[in-house]
Amino acid sequence: MAQAAAGLTAVGRRFYDRGWVLGTSGNFSAVVSRRPLRLAITASSVHKGTLSRRQILGIDDRARVRPASAGRSSAETLLHLEILKTRDAGAILHTHSVWSTILSGLHASTGGLAIQGFEMLKGLDGVTTHEHREWIPVVENDQDMPRLAANVRRVLADHPSAHAFLIRRHGLYTWGRTIADAERHVEILEFLFEAIAKENGHGFGENSDRRSDDSRHR
Repeated sequence: MAQAAAGLTAVGRRFYDRGWVLGTSGNFSAVVSRRPLRLAITASSVHKGTLSRRQILGIDDRARVRPASAGRSSAETLLHLEILKTRDAGAILHTHSVWSTILSGLHASTGGLAIQGFEMLKGLDGVTTHEHREWIPVVENDQDMPRLAANVRRVLADHPSAHAFLIRRHGLYTWGRTIADAERHVEILEFLFEAIAKENGHGFGENSDRRSDDSRHR
């Protein structure tokens, strides 16, 4: 538990510094044991930039905090458990970056986002060529966690090769065999989201161009 807590708190600081988990957004988990299942997970509503080991809780396979008096785990604990049921994951990381929020809204109507032709794709587990086509499903956001978890379960079953999914206007979920693998996936995907958004002109519209022109002529 101590090793997982140290790894997750370090990730929190790095991700906060990059603007991926501002405020109290995001949540992280890592498997401590498989049988019985014990998961180290961030407590609810904690700032990830100042995350401490005391704010990493232990839960079981029914999302119960162990010991029960330790606090309240992330509101999205059920999503972590659904990912563990269908993926060979040792760690799960959830971020709320600007680019994942924008792209998840833009691509929700088509059910997801296809990424192909980028060298950075080779940073995803098992990918060996830039020609790989990565499909990132988009799940509709929902404050009813059991219902959202059921939708996540369906999406993961429908897309068994996906390395991640997005929640509409919410953020990214990805995973890996270790905390380091999951962190690498976040870095790769956040890079790709930003590259795609900028390539398609999101955030670089006519008004921003005009402001740049005005500033040059002052």
